[in-house]
Amino acid sequence: MYDIFDCDVSKVVTIIPIIKDEGSSGNMDYLQWDTLSLMSLLNVYVILAFYDKAEIHRIKQNKITNQKFHNGYIKQKLEKLCNYHQSALHWNLNQLKQENLSLLIESAKQSYTNISRSLGCTLHNPQNIDKFVTKITQSKDSFMEFSRSKAKMAQNREIHTTQPKEFIGIGKKTKIMIQNYLGGQYFFTIDVVLFKDKCLYLCESKHSKNTILPSEDDIKDGLLKLMLYNNIDSIQGYKNFKVVLRLTSNILQDSIALPNNNLELFLNSNPFSSKEKQMLLYLNLESNKNHFSVWINYDL
Repeated sequence: MYDIFDCDVSKVVTIIPIIKDEGSSGNMDYLQWDTLSLMSLLNVYVILAFYDKAEIHRIKQNKITNQKFHNGYIKQKLEKLCNYHQSALHWNLNQLKQENLSLLIESAKQSYTNISRSLGCTLHNPQNIDKFVTKITQSKDSFMEFSRSKAKMAQNREIHTTQPKEFIGIGKKTKIMIQNYLGGQYFFTIDVVLFKDKCLYLCESKHSKNTILPSEDDIKDGLLKLMLYNNIDSIQGYKNFKVVLRLTSNILQDSIALPNNNLELFLNSNPFSSKEKQMLLYLNLESNKNHFSVWINYDL
């Protein structure tokens, strides 16, 4: 996500592919209804776009990687958005109008046909896209049902996979379904779930093997999840719960839990860069202000 500053009003924008085909040896991903719903709740303007460039995967046959968006299309949408004066919700719903979707999906299909020909690789059956078009344009309920079935499948894959950036170590992975007042349903996999002293802890984990802290992008990704978890009103079966950003590192030997009034001592006792110190000061402030915890190499 990024901000547009050269408009009359600053807007937060994210670009999402309408379809992402990784080739017949990879995954086929589609836009999900609840992604738009979530972005609308966060007041983020979504630009639905398509890829027109890619590279052959170096190892797997009939798989593509390093896909790039069509720059001309993105530029055109950004210019239009600069002069757009209504809410993110209004903009995002407008993206789903049939006349807008039909043209976009047709452009995506043609681009993948060109990519397949130029790279000499086999992609997924184009009929899959046609089925997606039928579901997405038929009705709101049809689109919601289709996208949620795909989200559940992805969630089931994720629950059995441990990423190098997670380093679970404590607790266990758990599936969670969050429903909002607009009827949006979000299917996530929580990296670490702990139940201790009558409190349920929902932890988003980020790990680094070779640096003293996970990367700034990884930390921001974790904070985005916390933004959602921190607005949960209740969890069925549990009276008390807390959300946690858990940062672990093979390099860092010390530990701390934020917010903490003794953070300066921790910063001065470890070889953090000035940028890393600034990040930790920010996390200390945000965790205190927004009532979540940050565990740095820290376990209950």
